[in-house]
Amino acid sequence: MSSDPEDDYVPWIQQFCESFGHDYFVPVAQEFIEDDFNLTGLSLQVPYYREALYTILDYQVETSEDAPTTNAGNGLRSGSGKRSDLPNKLLLSHSAELLYGLIHARYIISKPGLTAMASKFERSEFGICPRYYCDGMHLIPVGATDIPGQETVRLYCPCCSDIYLPLSSRYLNIDGAFFGTTFPGLLVKMFPEIENQCKLRINKVNQDNFGIRLFGFKIHESSATGPRMKWLRQYPALEEERREYAECELELPPANDGGVDMSVSEASEIEPDFDDDRTMASEGI
Repeated sequence: MSSDPEDDYVPWIQQFCESFGHDYFVPVAQEFIEDDFNLTGLSLQVPYYREALYTILDYQVETSEDAPTTNAGNGLRSGSGKRSDLPNKLLLSHSAELLYGLIHARYIISKPGLTAMASKFERSEFGICPRYYCDGMHLIPVGATDIPGQETVRLYCPCCSDIYLPLSSRYLNIDGAFFGTTFPGLLVKMFPEIENQCKLRINKVNQDNFGIRLFGFKIHESSATGPRMKWLRQYPALEEERREYAECELELPPANDGGVDMSVSEASEIEPDFDDDRTMASEGI
């Protein structure tokens, strides 16, 4: 590997990062891409995989527009002078972007990739959490699924454990699979200081002052307008709570006898939720 990090990736990768958002992507080292072990299984997801890989590595790739005109009996499309086994430039560009995005998702969960993304996290290049009590906690890019073409990239806050859309519309065309579902959790576990930052922010919040009030009285948590998100900012303090938290990470907690038991008939009588922002004031009541 070259001592200069600028020599570890090719110009095509730089152009990709600049066009899609250099704030989100980190350049993947060329030696990572050239290792076939890191690319296992990607040939089944990307059309024209070999041509796309050569494009990423900045090799000369022949397209259907560049192919010479010959007869149709030598593997050519009948009635035209273009080979049917070669992609056109537009399809090749799309395949190369898809392949590099999937490689990027694997690279950022490696040690050098995590280190590079941690530097972006420290500089708050992914933005900050909009919640007041998160106190400007830095966000982490995440994908809702590892399958490309389903969801765009989201931003995860390790403090409130919620997910947000990017503020800039420039990043709404980035596929979430280019970051994957594994990266945020691995980054937090790889750098424990992120969890410490979250705990410091949570400990600064006075739980008695959290939530809205009516005439000075706190609204009960069981109310529809109560502080339902309060549990997101609660960390186990006692040893018993820590054991319960550790068990819940692996399996569902045991049923609570004091909880509300609703039968099927009662559940069916509940009116469905409607996504309506109107209030009774607009209806003249």
